[in-house]
Amino acid sequence: MLPKVNQFLYIQVASPDQAEAAVEYKSRVADEEDGHLLIDVPIMERNGKFKRLYLGDELSAFYMTQDGIKHYFNSHVTGFKDDVVRLIRIRKPDPASITKAQRRNFLRVGAELELAIRIPPHVRFVCMTDDVGGGGVSFLADPKWPVRQGIELDGWLLIPYRNGSLEHAQFKAEIVRIKGLENGKNQVMAKFTEVTDGERQKIIRFCFERQLDIRKQ
Repeated sequence: MLPKVNQFLYIQVASPDQAEAAVEYKSRVADEEDGHLLIDVPIMERNGKFKRLYLGDELSAFYMTQDGIKHYFNSHVTGFKDDVVRLIRIRKPDPASITKAQRRNFLRVGAELELAIRIPPHVRFVCMTDDVGGGGVSFLADPKWPVRQGIELDGWLLIPYRNGSLEHAQFKAEIVRIKGLENGKNQVMAKFTEVTDGERQKIIRFCFERQLDIRKQ
């Protein structure tokens, strides 16, 4: 189900600043065009300040249906329209990408990041990710490590940002799939089962930055 005209959207805007990226703004779907939604300028409800958006800004948003379920999606700013008021044009989400009740795996981007793994009680190893997202990661593991579908692991992900800073994001995840590769390694896909909002936001920030870099290429 896509958001409808006059439906409220709650939006976060990608930013290199972690605190700024966590701020939530409220907007409204004012109109729609082929492949796009036209929304009001987002506003911060607690102080009434408007958020200026720019072409290409990456957004994560949710809207709530009458049954009280939150629907999450990602989008980006594609343009502007001057009507009675200024409207912002954003890409209409693919219905298949909209998720319910929990924040989406957000953007998922290919990335080779260093990942430390602990499989209780005693197995520890370091590997490289294949891709990362707000809902999970996939990584490449040597066959000697005892990974199997359904087990839970602890992870520490080393995240480099464009400004040169480094962060560690900690999480618990469940292995949902393992695929053998031609190079002899296993591609291990894992979904987060325990991750704080702050740790998830570190990963989301990296994904937004990587997505912006891809768009500029």
